[in-house]
Amino acid sequence: MHFLGIDVGGTGIKAGLVDLEHGRLASDRVRLDTPRPPTLSAVTETILTIVQEVDADAEQIGVAFPARIKRGIVTTATNIDPAFIGTNLASLLSSMTGADVHVLNDADAAGLAEMTMGAGQGRSGVVITITVGTGLGTAVFVDRKLLPGTELGHIRIKGKPAEDYAADSVRKEKDLSWKDWAGRFQRYLDQIEFLFAPDLIILGGGISKDSKKVEYFEYLSTSADLATATLGNNAGIVGAAAAARDNL
Repeated sequence: MHFLGIDVGGTGIKAGLVDLEHGRLASDRVRLDTPRPPTLSAVTETILTIVQEVDADAEQIGVAFPARIKRGIVTTATNIDPAFIGTNLASLLSSMTGADVHVLNDADAAGLAEMTMGAGQGRSGVVITITVGTGLGTAVFVDRKLLPGTELGHIRIKGKPAEDYAADSVRKEKDLSWKDWAGRFQRYLDQIEFLFAPDLIILGGGISKDSKKVEYFEYLSTSADLATATLGNNAGIVGAAAAARDNL
């Protein structure tokens, strides 16, 4: 059985059918621009359009969404229309598509993807995925079970949220060398290890590409195994599909 995964991002909404049994996309990946402004009606209509384009008969759909989600309800709106707050997005999209829709945070989806088909496949214990980009998105797994809604990018370092100190956007903004940025990121990893004692930490986002990894990886030291994500731009789609399968 194939599951439809949808990844809602700041600039684009991507979707595809996923064969979770064999660990691959089962269709072409389709992308539509995220509407501007990203209002509730415009975004949900675009999601409906992409469902109709990929598989109008889909019965199980997962949606990775850039907000904190609790039981299908949007509870924060940092980069989206505030009208989303309080909306049961899962129920709304279910009524629009006629499918069973599951909605989860985009960082949780990326982590779930790595646990399902990527660097965390087969790993138990405590696994933490960190998506390093404009901010620091995290997902925490205990014996392969997702602890949803963690916001570990907001751990305080030097009086500010960690993502304002060690995200990749900070490296670019301050024109830091990879070594200097790695020193900042190491402080963040030290906090993560102190709080959670993870067995594996997976780094995702743009820094997970091999061309970037060689620039900083040697400067990082953890007690946990340290790996980079493997699914790249498909992580949100795969994780969303896995959420639909697992009824998250």
